[in-house]
Amino acid sequence: MRPDVLPAVEWTARAAAHRERMATWLTPHAERRRRGEAHPVLDFLFTYYSETPSRLRRWHPGAGVALAPGPDGPAPHADWRWYATGDDGAVTLDRTAFLADRGDTARFVRDLLAATASRPASTGCFGLHEWAMVHRADEQRHAVPLRLGQEGTDAVVEGSTIRCTHYDAFRFFTPSAVGLNRLQPTRATQVDLEQPGCLHATMDLYKWACKLAPAVAGDLVADCFELAVEVRELDMRASPYDLRACGYAPVPIETPEGRAEYVAAQRGFARRGAGLRGRLIEVCDRLLDG
Repeated sequence: MRPDVLPAVEWTARAAAHRERMATWLTPHAERRRRGEAHPVLDFLFTYYSETPSRLRRWHPGAGVALAPGPDGPAPHADWRWYATGDDGAVTLDRTAFLADRGDTARFVRDLLAATASRPASTGCFGLHEWAMVHRADEQRHAVPLRLGQEGTDAVVEGSTIRCTHYDAFRFFTPSAVGLNRLQPTRATQVDLEQPGCLHATMDLYKWACKLAPAVAGDLVADCFELAVEVRELDMRASPYDLRACGYAPVPIETPEGRAEYVAAQRGFARRGAGLRGRLIEVCDRLLDG
């Protein structure tokens, strides 16, 4: 299949727009780092997820799209990993080379995302995974106070049904909370358990977009990142932490009103995540099936 070819004037404009879009998040992050200032909500996007700011600034056309040479020669992508330059000077992703190195990753991501998409969204967890991460803990994960104090936090966990399906959240439960979860997720059961209502599964769309880079177009990576930012904010607003000093109003999931607010937002994120998940599955299909 011949790739679509973007003229230089178009891909340079897209690359510039991508850098400007990502600067909305990357510039404040860099400024906080220079000041040595931690952010209990947004740092997660740069610490738990491993994509570096420098890589996030880079725009990629995605698999199946070639970049025509400009006045100064081939696109800078020519010097980046997994790209090849044709006789006409056009630069495109070398699908064969990419799959030789990342084929197993692409297959895993497709299997995981397709399995997740096949299930109905479950919205009965109420964000209690964050509470289970501090249950009866001697130290907190973030340097901010617990909104209900330790005893109040423990009481919410012990008086609730914990039903976390996401292994990468469950693995941070405190030892006293592990046995309170209705499921015991493992890495081996990840494909079997993930479901689209899970906030962490939605945030992880950003992770999978990065794992598939540069086969994923820059606009899709940015879309996944921006959704992850919004989901992370809800995740922490519904957590046991008091983040009002940071400008985040709590979603008090220990109350019926707070749970209703959480579920409404969760359903909205699940709908938006479904579209991004479908686009990522299409990328995997294009890579693996040719």
